Amino acid sequence: MRIGLIAPPFISVPPKDYGGTELFIAQLAEGLQKRGLEVVVYTNGESTVGVEKRWLYPTAQWPIKVDSHSFLKDAEHSAWAMQDAASCCDLLHLHAAPVLACLRFVDLPAVCTLHGPHDPKMSETYARYPQVNYVCISDSQCRQESMPRMRTIHHGIDLASYELCTHKQQYLSFIGRIAPIKGVHLAIDVAKRAGIPLKIAGDVQPAYRDYFEAKVKPEIDGQFIEYIGLADLHAKNELLGNSLAMLFPIQWNEPFGLVMVEAMACGTPVLALGGGSVVEVVKDGVSGYVCRSVRELAKRVTQLNFDPAALRRYVEGNFSLELMVGKYADLYAEAVAESQRQRGAA
Repeated sequence: MRIGLIAPPFISVPPKDYGGTELFIAQLAEGLQKRGLEVVVYTNGESTVGVEKRWLYPTAQWPIKVDSHSFLKDAEHSAWAMQDAASCCDLLHLHAAPVLACLRFVDLPAVCTLHGPHDPKMSETYARYPQVNYVCISDSQCRQESMPRMRTIHHGIDLASYELCTHKQQYLSFIGRIAPIKGVHLAIDVAKRAGIPLKIAGDVQPAYRDYFEAKVKPEIDGQFIEYIGLADLHAKNELLGNSLAMLFPIQWNEPFGLVMVEAMACGTPVLALGGGSVVEVVKDGVSGYVCRSVRELAKRVTQLNFDPAALRRYVEGNFSLELMVGKYADLYAEAVAESQRQRGAA
């Protein structure tokens, strides 16, 4: 079976810095190949994923400029990738809503993973393609949708890329977009209440520059509150692994939250506010604490008593790359078999 994974053209696969969807695509592609499936990833020319790659545009483009030129680039990439994949693949796996429109011209089974939050307008688009096998990345996300072919497959990570750290240092960590919905300002509040330093890593996107300047930057002193900028995999391992806990004080319905799994893989518990997928990823009292307020988060900082090795075993049992890849491989087989039955009955 040959699978065409069609990624957006803007961020490399895997990403050099920011790009949760692109990290997922890279790990899925390489995991599928190890399982014996043929895989081709449609991306940009800067991608380094270890499978066959094809591209129309040679370079990445981050941050994405929301203008007509970017929309045209996305449309051209999607149409080209769909046409090429239709000539050599048995199944298409899509990772962005715009490429769905190209299915009108292709007679192949398709899977589409929903990477973003629920959006009623997007759901209207999904409903126009009921033949697609949609994958939600959490049960919380799935409950907000109503497509006929739909299931949950949680993200998994390659644990070989994450180092277990058993000796912690006296600081808390935060990794994520520097945006109000991610609750960076609340993480700072938690650290101040608990009296434990905080190290912050994340991308300051142009849309949230004012938020950073008003709510985050004034608190940064390089000692108690430290901002280290973007974190690649090495820096992420060090930041997460050495910290007492990772703070995840989200202010929205998080579709999944891969960084929570990454922290636990490094042996670090997660202290989070409940929202969206959080209660599916963090098992309260086992891999961290799901709290109701900043006050409770700060209190839990003083009650940390988790075995780092047990946290990693929790990830192995629930969010491993092998588990995720196996579920996608099963879905692909089902989708191709159903397509073949329908063609036979026609």
